[in-house]
Amino acid sequence: MTANGDMDSFTLEMLRDCFEGYVPSVIATTGPDGMPNVSMLSQVHYIDSTRVALSYQFFNKTRRNVLATRRASIMVLDPVSMAQFRLELEYQETQTSGPLFESMKAKLAGIASHSGMQGVFRLLGSDIYRVVSIEPIPGERLEICPGKSNLLPATRRVCAELSRCADPDELFDRTLAALQQHLGIEHAIVLMLDAPRARLYAVASRGYPLSGVGSEVSLGEGVIGAAARESVPVRIGHMSSDYSYGAAVRETAQASGLDWASSTEIPFPGLAAPESQVAVPILRYGRTIGVLFAESRDVMSFGYNEEDALAIVADHLGATFAAMEQAEAAEEPEIRVAPPAARAEALVVRHYPADNSIFLDGDYLIKGVAGAIFRKLVREYVGEGRNEFTNRELRLDPVLRLPAFSENLEARLVLLHRRLSERSAEVRIEKSGRGRFRLIASRPLAIEEISGEMPAARSS
Repeated sequence: MTANGDMDSFTLEMLRDCFEGYVPSVIATTGPDGMPNVSMLSQVHYIDSTRVALSYQFFNKTRRNVLATRRASIMVLDPVSMAQFRLELEYQETQTSGPLFESMKAKLAGIASHSGMQGVFRLLGSDIYRVVSIEPIPGERLEICPGKSNLLPATRRVCAELSRCADPDELFDRTLAALQQHLGIEHAIVLMLDAPRARLYAVASRGYPLSGVGSEVSLGEGVIGAAARESVPVRIGHMSSDYSYGAAVRETAQASGLDWASSTEIPFPGLAAPESQVAVPILRYGRTIGVLFAESRDVMSFGYNEEDALAIVADHLGATFAAMEQAEAAEEPEIRVAPPAARAEALVVRHYPADNSIFLDGDYLIKGVAGAIFRKLVREYVGEGRNEFTNRELRLDPVLRLPAFSENLEARLVLLHRRLSERSAEVRIEKSGRGRFRLIASRPLAIEEISGEMPAARSS
């Protein structure tokens, strides 16, 4: 710290561990009459190199003082070195919605759950402050091993592996495998956004007994939904019931009149009792197309460094996926091949137009855009004798109405491929070249268009 009290020696980046909430911070303010007030502070949130945000939960003496004087002082502690710092702050504004607010709201919910204060700790706003000065408080501190939390080399290795992937199917799996190998993240999921339905659907997972491919999370639900809606990383160090994944998809569907929602719900593959979760948006050309999600059974498993590393990986994943999507869409020829003659009893493909749900001999397969795609493939397989298709023709199909590069077509094909692999050994799709794939069936296919109510599925 220099003599005039500037921030040359200590920066906010150096103090980010102080803002994790391991130890509550202290805030001091004074009223217009000079009367001091000191209280505990639930959360200090790092914004950038010059600003922090403090949680506004109650209209108390601290709040009144801040609004009157626009000044505050906080004391924070580094949980690793035990070093303490005093930050002089200047109040700028309060946000009651948006990315910063949602990120702080999620973190506060975890703090409340950990401290038994659910229903009491409710975020009313995010107070943004400019940091005027940082001053170390004299006292004993522990020496920190240099480079202990440097995740840059591991992150670089993860991104290098993604660059070697040949198609989206491999890309999703290798992302999660590389996170496990190089960053030690055992439980992770890649989800892609279905914007018209305000849902995210899982296309790959790692570390769970069941893959959960095709399971859905509502936009805004939990850390995954909040990260997607606000296009910002959301992280919790102590799990809260407010951010657990349960029956929200089913309840939303039933509220919309879809009585068969339980028949088409695929269980979310998340941990039963996670303590830490982090979700970072996957971006393409600045727009959220999915979420990279990780979780752990241990408290405070993901800090700012892990969040930064996952954000870099998610950005690389989004850019690589976009490049693959462009390459896959470039193929134009449509190849027509008659399917082999089959003598067995037909496999009945039932299509319900209410949500494009598909059932194979009574077993639920898929719904939404992926269901509509499968319906098209089966109709042309049965009616025209085709078993080979191109990504380009799906994009141009007037029935599907998929705008170019806006509906994650390749991710939906990955989802369909994986659901078929899990649910049926009698019909599948497989890649046959760049921008090409074929439908393969070991039994004749028969398609039924059902306009009535959906029966209960035997399995999901």
